[in-house]
Amino acid sequence: MTTLNAAPETAAIATEARAQSGGVLRRRMLLLNVVSVIAGIGIWWALALNGFNFPAPPEVVAKAGQLLANGSLQADIVASLGRVLTGFGLGTAVAIPVGFLMGWYTTARGLIEPWVQFFRTIPPLAIIPLAIVLMGIDEAPKIFVIFLAAFLACVISTFQGVVNVDKTLINAARVLGAKDGRIFVRVVIPASTPFILVGMRVGLGSAWATLVAAELIAAQQGLGYRMQNAQLYYDLATIFVALITIGILGLLMDRILLFAERKLTGWQERR
Repeated sequence: MTTLNAAPETAAIATEARAQSGGVLRRRMLLLNVVSVIAGIGIWWALALNGFNFPAPPEVVAKAGQLLANGSLQADIVASLGRVLTGFGLGTAVAIPVGFLMGWYTTARGLIEPWVQFFRTIPPLAIIPLAIVLMGIDEAPKIFVIFLAAFLACVISTFQGVVNVDKTLINAARVLGAKDGRIFVRVVIPASTPFILVGMRVGLGSAWATLVAAELIAAQQGLGYRMQNAQLYYDLATIFVALITIGILGLLMDRILLFAERKLTGWQERR
């Protein structure tokens, strides 16, 4: 009886210890992040003061304040975020079911995989001339190239997630009488979720990386447009403001996906 009572207590202690260890690790990582950011700004400032053709941090902050005051930075952020979120959202929404089809059905894999691999070898930026000819110069070609970048990154990761599901789990579910539909929902999707979320993070990075080139297509607003316009006047401070803004927005969105990954894959053992 004593042994039976001790088992739940031991499990509770182990769980609490893991939680405390995770909290310590997160605080340590946060501290390292802060130190890294401060060190990076310090190196940038030192380079600017020692003859490198960089605007110093105070100059960039002043330019950001000026762009915020006249409202242009907010308008650029809204325009670029709208394009990235639309292209990334559509790309992910299409990539996940396509990746599931490729991984679960060999016929679908044989039909779809050659085209996915073919388009993966073509940079999304190379599609811009074709997109302009077919879609004009409105928002559609900008969103399309961002969609393509996000789709290609996410579909492969989802496909890999399905084919890497432990066959022992699938066979065990079949032995217990589960049909294919139930196996897919209860085994394949949860086991593939970490791969899908990693693919989404890679796709998000690809979407932001494609943004600047996408906004070359007759854009009148956007962070990429602002950078391209600033280079004509050799306005390095504005270029830095746009670059830093893209980096901050991309980092925040990546942290959101990372948080979702922790919540959705809490059953995974972590280091």
